[in-house]
Amino acid sequence: MKSKFFYKYPKRLLNKGTGFLSGYSHSLNPYTGCSFGCSYCYVRQMPVSIFREEEWGTWVDIKKKSADILRKELKRAKSKGKVTIFMSSSTDPYQPVEYKEKITRSLLEVMVENQPDFLFVQTRSPLVCRDIDLFLLLKDRVRVSMTIETDREDIRKHFTPGAPPIEARLKALQLLADKGVPTQVTIAPVLPSSEQFPVKLKKLVNRVCVDDYFMGDGSGGKRTGNLGIFSMYEELGLEEWYDRSAYRIVYDRLKKVFPDEQLYLSQKGFLP
Repeated sequence: MKSKFFYKYPKRLLNKGTGFLSGYSHSLNPYTGCSFGCSYCYVRQMPVSIFREEEWGTWVDIKKKSADILRKELKRAKSKGKVTIFMSSSTDPYQPVEYKEKITRSLLEVMVENQPDFLFVQTRSPLVCRDIDLFLLLKDRVRVSMTIETDREDIRKHFTPGAPPIEARLKALQLLADKGVPTQVTIAPVLPSSEQFPVKLKKLVNRVCVDDYFMGDGSGGKRTGNLGIFSMYEELGLEEWYDRSAYRIVYDRLKKVFPDEQLYLSQKGFLP
């Protein structure tokens, strides 16, 4: 699916952390829209998508001069108290357009100059490895969270055909770990996976967050329900995986491999 790109000049970048992200002082989105276009993305049900003529996944707004704006906002925010940033809440900071535009990298450079108390980077893209040099300068003030909803590539292709392959994400995690960047895996939303999934992750991380549609879409699963995602499970004959208790299948498997202190559920796994 090819995306259209639009250049925008925002007046602000840092937004107050609220709701699911109330543990953060701010959220930060380098882009509006996301060309990965995941079928279950809750942002599809938010105003930023609903009131747009183009279908979610087919457009991206590129926020120009973002570094200059963040430099001013970050200085102001730090003068008022502790600054913890979640990047990003409604887009992927490392979606394909970042290869060219480098908006995310420019923001990281600003944060290296004037470091926040903590930065959480949420992505599903191996491109995140490009910025290892900057993450290392932030040391323990940063955590890179890689979304890996399943270890089954057939499932990935069914639900998120525009997203990076699972193997590429696992290799990216390995590289991040080898370089000493603080990381975690986020299994969100929980998709059908194999019993060996936890074993594969154990080799790469010591922190895993599990989330699903019902805990994590900000509406108790209503937003996801409105997207008709259940029918995608029906197509595969895997209806049992679309259930409030389905996360336990993966969570219980993880508990056989990971100690309790390395496992987190939903919001707790995203806290600074």
